[in-house]
Amino acid sequence: MLLKNKGQIGPRFLVYLVGLLVMSLGIVLLITADLGATPWDVLHVGLYYQLGLTIGSWSIIAGVFILAAAALISKELPQVGAFLNMVLIGLFIDAYLLLTFMQTPNGMAGKVAMFSFGIVVYCYGMGLYISAQLGAGPRDSLMIALTAKTGWKVRNVRALMEVAVLTAGWQLGGPVFWGTILLSLAVGPIVGAALPQCQALTDRFLAKLRYKDSFENQMLREKDRGVS
Repeated sequence: MLLKNKGQIGPRFLVYLVGLLVMSLGIVLLITADLGATPWDVLHVGLYYQLGLTIGSWSIIAGVFILAAAALISKELPQVGAFLNMVLIGLFIDAYLLLTFMQTPNGMAGKVAMFSFGIVVYCYGMGLYISAQLGAGPRDSLMIALTAKTGWKVRNVRALMEVAVLTAGWQLGGPVFWGTILLSLAVGPIVGAALPQCQALTDRFLAKLRYKDSFENQMLREKDRGVS
């Protein structure tokens, strides 16, 4: 479902921001659960282990190179939303990791619970930020550019990208475990269910704001007519 009014930049940015906050929380829960992470986060954690800085910093640095590659392939400048996605997710990841209670559970049951909750949070956060329709993130921008350049199917391009990134992250010592395989199987179906729900929620939120603005404008016009 498409948004009926693309001009509601402020409210859509609020939805976008909340979506990125939620998705970043999901990423941190998955990393902290220590049962495996998404391929890109395996790379970010591996770079952190080998070179220092922070996981969020490597998310941003990798995003810069990814956006540059996407721009060179597509010969188009990335959308503003891609830059915001890159910077904000990196900052949010580091902020969540600073929370004192964000610790890996001692038992397997606790790790599985955190990991399972992290998958759901991650997928619904992704659904929320996409529903705002303010542009794709760096990884999706590269996927779109490669798909257009090669003519391959999206799923094949995405699979190739993630296998390459996962391999590099694993070589760097990133957290590859059975959870990584589960993520690759579960994220698609969960996002597929979450996206229409999030889109409907966003559409209702924006529709209410449009109605409120319309009602207030009508009241102002009637007041002006009464004064005149």
